[in-house]
Amino acid sequence: MMLRWFRPRSAELVCIEFVEVVTSYLEGELPVRDRQRFEHHFDACPHCARYLVQLRETIELTGRLTVDDVDALQPDARDDLMAAFRSYRAD
Repeated sequence: MMLRWFRPRSAELVCIEFVEVVTSYLEGELPVRDRQRFEHHFDACPHCARYLVQLRETIELTGRLTVDDVDALQPDARDDLMAAFRSYRAD
């Protein structure tokens, strides 16, 4: 079953929809029509285009991080992240 990614009423994509489906776009999961709407929006919207560039850079940079990198930059980072994760999971 294919999910409908966008509201069917409008051919134009709005910024909030862009943000909601950006991960699906980057993972190649959007249907052709929705991918075209997404690409048309970031061609026309400098704010969303910048957001997409920042997200791609974040994914690229974090994909190269190792535990040792994080520990070297922030010795307590692992403990802080694990505490935040445990707190989030408890809610």
